[in-house]
Amino acid sequence: MIYSIEKGYVPGAIGRIAELHGTYYHRHAGFGVYFESKVARGLAEFCERYDKDRDGLWLAIANGRIEGSIAIDGAHAETDGAHLRWFITSEVIRGTGAGKALLS
Repeated sequence: MIYSIEKGYVPGAIGRIAELHGTYYHRHAGFGVYFESKVARGLAEFCERYDKDRDGLWLAIANGRIEGSIAIDGAHAETDGAHLRWFITSEVIRGTGAGKALLS
């Protein structure tokens, strides 16, 4: 599977990342609507206050579709350190090295 790692928000990213988390964690942990909506709310809030000098959002894209993500939330970096958030890959790219690429 050929994929690329892109930096920054693209239209549809919030919904797709929430979908990836909701689907994965429902299947593996039984999580439901509360979890998926919490992911969507947190990610939307992050994107609204995104500061390119402090934060980062990287997307793994395959065949024009977001299949993975990772974010660094630096909002409280000075006091609490930066937070790694929303790291996930879909089954489409799992096992291809995309997760490692997102982490690097």
